[in-house]
Amino acid sequence: MTPPVAARQDTKTLLLEAGIELMYEKGYTNTGIQEVLQRVGVPKGSFYHYFESKEDFALAIIEQHQRNSRAKIERTLENAELSPITRLRNFCNECKQDLEASNCRKGCLIGNLSQEMADQSERLRSALSGVMARWRDYFSTCIQEGQATGEISQAWPAAKMAELFLCGWEGAIMRSKSSKTPEPMNLFIDLMFNHILIAKSLSMSD
Repeated sequence: MTPPVAARQDTKTLLLEAGIELMYEKGYTNTGIQEVLQRVGVPKGSFYHYFESKEDFALAIIEQHQRNSRAKIERTLENAELSPITRLRNFCNECKQDLEASNCRKGCLIGNLSQEMADQSERLRSALSGVMARWRDYFSTCIQEGQATGEISQAWPAAKMAELFLCGWEGAIMRSKSSKTPEPMNLFIDLMFNHILIAKSLSMSD
């Protein structure tokens, strides 16, 4: 008898969440399907009922992680009650707190997989790049709002500033993970919000 739709969906979600945790800890290459199955407690056939291969599983993990992170991104970056630059700073501070809570171990799953798999799988590279592009667009919208109100510098187009923000933040996370200290993230936050993003008129008035 085929399990009810809700039960099937629960099993798939459990597999994805277990895969996310393991790939955070071990990366793609060192995460084994059998280990995922043991963590969830389901037979091997259950895995191949939902995913054709490990690569397909990783693609689904990337999309699941994007869904999981969307709520935080929208809550921080689309909070109209706060100014755009405050929203961006709150986003960074929340991410920094998450990394500190894990003793600077996990980092960013999308960043981790990008470093590991971008040259190994075109399908994974494309999916990972797509997620980062969506993040960049959130940053760009927020920066554009800040430029319109005069809070954020108009020295560069919002899209370019957003790309710089994304690249710098992901790099700061990687350095914090490798050095096991949040100082690289603190440096990024200081330079980005006190010197790069801030409009000259606001900086001169400090």
